[in-house]
Amino acid sequence: MLCLYNDLVLHKDIETHLMTMDIKIHDYYVPLLENVATALQRGLTESFAEVLVRVEDCPDLTKAPFYLAAEGLSGSARICDVGGVPYLIPVARPEKRYNYEEIALLAGVPDGFFVGAGAGPCHVIGTNSELMPNIKCGGNSGNLTKNKTYYARIREDGSHLVEKVPHGSADFSLMGNVFLSEGKPGKVLHLHLKKRTGPDNLTTSIRKILLKEFGPDRPVGLGGVFLITKGKAKLHIMPGFSKDPLTNNEDVEKWLHFFEFSAPLICLSVMSSYDSGWDLRIDHTHCFSTHGAGGHYHNDTTPEETEYDCWFNVAEKMVRIDQPKETHQIGRD
Repeated sequence: MLCLYNDLVLHKDIETHLMTMDIKIHDYYVPLLENVATALQRGLTESFAEVLVRVEDCPDLTKAPFYLAAEGLSGSARICDVGGVPYLIPVARPEKRYNYEEIALLAGVPDGFFVGAGAGPCHVIGTNSELMPNIKCGGNSGNLTKNKTYYARIREDGSHLVEKVPHGSADFSLMGNVFLSEGKPGKVLHLHLKKRTGPDNLTTSIRKILLKEFGPDRPVGLGGVFLITKGKAKLHIMPGFSKDPLTNNEDVEKWLHFFEFSAPLICLSVMSSYDSGWDLRIDHTHCFSTHGAGGHYHNDTTPEETEYDCWFNVAEKMVRIDQPKETHQIGRD
C-alpha cells in the first residue's frame, strides 16, 4: 500500500495541522546527572563486563563519528511523544501527518534540536519507512533549518535503502518519539560499555536501572545518541503498509523485515523509566550509518564483541501530542 501525494484524499474532518491536536505536558523527575551516573555505573555491571559511566562535557555532535544537526543535548530538554503505534497497527492511518518544526513551536523550543525515532513521511517518500529524526529547527532565530534526517525503506525486491529524507522534509507520519533540546553544549552522561552479559538490550537495561533507582512515582526521561562501535546488531525496517490488519505480535513479526548490520552504527534514542498513564513508547531507538545500514534497533547480535559509546541527557518534561484514544500494546518491541 503506497502513500503518494495524489493517492490520499484528505477530508475536512481529518486533522492535518498540529495546532488542532491534543497536547499535554507532564513533568519528569529530573535527578542530578551525577546521581544517574552512579546508579548506571552500579547497575550496568549486571549486563556488561566492562562499564564506565561519567558526567562529561558533550562532544561536538556535528562532527564525526556522530554527524548530528546540532552540537549538544542541553537547553530546555524534553521528550516529545507524538501519535503512536495504534495509528500503524492494526490498520495504518496515513492521514496522520506531523511536522517537526511545528512540534518545536508547540513544545516551546522553536529553534529546537530533535533526535530519536519514528515513522517516515509516507506522503513524501511514497511508502512506509523508518525515520531517524536529526534536525535543528531555525525557529525564530532567522537561521535555516538544518536537516540531517535519514530514513530506511524496503524496496520492491526486498532489499533495503537508507538515505537522507528527500526535499529536506521535516514531516513524519503516524508516530514520533524524540528527544528535544536547544542543541547547546553542556554536561551529559557518557557511557562506555563492552561485552554484553545480560539478556536485555542497552535501552531496556538502562530503563530498568532508572526505575529501580527512582521508582514509579519519579519517572525519568533520557535521550541522546549512542554509537555501536564494534560488532553487529539486529535491526528491522518496516515494509509498505500491510494490506491485512495486524492483530497480534506474531503478525507484526511476520510483516517486518529483519537485518543484521555491522558497526559502526549511529543510534538515536529516547526512553522513559516509567509510563505514568501517558501511553508512551517506553523506549525507541533508530540507527543510521555512513555505509548504508539503518533501521529500528533491537539488540546487538555479537555480545562478546560489541562496544557501545553513549551520550545522554535527562529530560525535564514530556510533551504528549495527539495521543490515540484507543490503544493497545501490540508491536511495541
